[in-house]
Amino acid sequence: MARKLMFQGAGSDVGKSLLVAGLCRAYTRRGFKVAPFKPQNMSNNAAVTEEGGEIGLAQALQARAAGLTPSVHMNPVLLKPQSETGSQIIVAGRVFGSAHAAEFQKLKPQLLAAVMESFDKLSAGADLVLVEGAGSASEINLRANDIANMGFARRAGCPVIIIGDIDRGGVIAQIAGTKLVIDPEDAALVRGFIVNKFRGDPTLFAAGMQAIEKHTGWRGLGIVPYFPQARYLPAEDSMALERPATKESPADSLKIAVPVLPHISNFNDLDPLAGEPNINVLMLRPGMPLPVETDLVLLPGSKATIADLKAMSAAGWDVDIKAHARRGGKVFGLCGGYQMLGRLVRDPLGVEGAPDAVAGLGLLDIETEMAGEKILERVTGHLAGTAVSFSGFEMHMGRTQGPDCARPLVTFADGRQGGAVSPDRNIAGTYVHGFFDDDVLRRNFIERFGGKPSGFSYDAKIEAVLDGLAKHLERHLDLNLLLSLAD
Repeated sequence: MARKLMFQGAGSDVGKSLLVAGLCRAYTRRGFKVAPFKPQNMSNNAAVTEEGGEIGLAQALQARAAGLTPSVHMNPVLLKPQSETGSQIIVAGRVFGSAHAAEFQKLKPQLLAAVMESFDKLSAGADLVLVEGAGSASEINLRANDIANMGFARRAGCPVIIIGDIDRGGVIAQIAGTKLVIDPEDAALVRGFIVNKFRGDPTLFAAGMQAIEKHTGWRGLGIVPYFPQARYLPAEDSMALERPATKESPADSLKIAVPVLPHISNFNDLDPLAGEPNINVLMLRPGMPLPVETDLVLLPGSKATIADLKAMSAAGWDVDIKAHARRGGKVFGLCGGYQMLGRLVRDPLGVEGAPDAVAGLGLLDIETEMAGEKILERVTGHLAGTAVSFSGFEMHMGRTQGPDCARPLVTFADGRQGGAVSPDRNIAGTYVHGFFDDDVLRRNFIERFGGKPSGFSYDAKIEAVLDGLAKHLERHLDLNLLLSLAD
């Protein structure tokens, strides 16, 4: 039987995903077979596994940290928000259905069986399973039928570590408050707590650690200083979009403007571009016009293309983007962003919500219809007409066709062609996620759009940051102690 240890948050965005990724790498470096697991996740940033299913992006990163191929069993239940109150439900990598929040609460008991089946399969092939909770352990309003936090921990007999975030303030109340409100039987599963994202001299918080221990009876397991390099890792939580950019780019950098729409998904596709020293990626918020100096408008994925097209119009960005294109400006679309570039997007079956149809930007002579089974596929190939290769995945419901598809952007390894390019080659789009990850392709893309490529290697950067994170945790946590707490 594998040892197991669960990390739950005293709040959302406290760094659970990052800590689990770092520990996956640290214990793997020590020779353990480590598997990451998250019973239930909510994110529109997802990855496609080798089985042809989808899981949360954080679990794919954690799998990479552990040297594993991502599997649907690492995240058996994934919620992909489609509206303020409703989500698409993915179970074992496949679309299970859609439900509003209240309806989902009623579905949880039947989903627990799938969660435990996946957990047992992972445990059978691992020495250590590191489990990540979702949101906060103190959400007692959701405790009934819970499968994400204490409900799972109780069912699996899994010891728990509580994570608090001192960077946002009030960490003593975060953790002590968690102990105050949760059920005593749940509290009995907690083996200790970690204070995360500390800035400054950790010795100044010694009294704070003692205060938390006094109020909770839980053991303080360490203070983890803020790890600034984390910004280079793919972010799963949309809260990452709220953080201000920290990179300073040269004045002559390629300027890429990205409208941030309500249902933006897989925005990690932008990370390799943002890492380039000669590229300035500007995330536009509603109320911000498209800067006149923009070189390229990039439209990322969307979980609700029609709703986001309407939001784009409400923000006035559709007018700005069309004017940019008329001036000879470049526009590129990924997945949902690719669909937006066409004349029309139809959803006759109500895949994204109520049946509807809405005009697109009309920059490509294509149309998209939301229908059929969701396409989930790992893909490789090359840019059409070149030897520049790519690898990534497709994850979409829409089927796109039209005259501009006769000028494909990519040719897949099996000979199929995909994407579309405008006659003047200023407008292009593709369904491929992870399109910019390959260094050679990205340099080709940057040159094509008038930028200066560099020697930046995205893959090498991710590996270096994961190694650095593992060393960071080894310095500030007692990994032997944590292992001893794992039953």
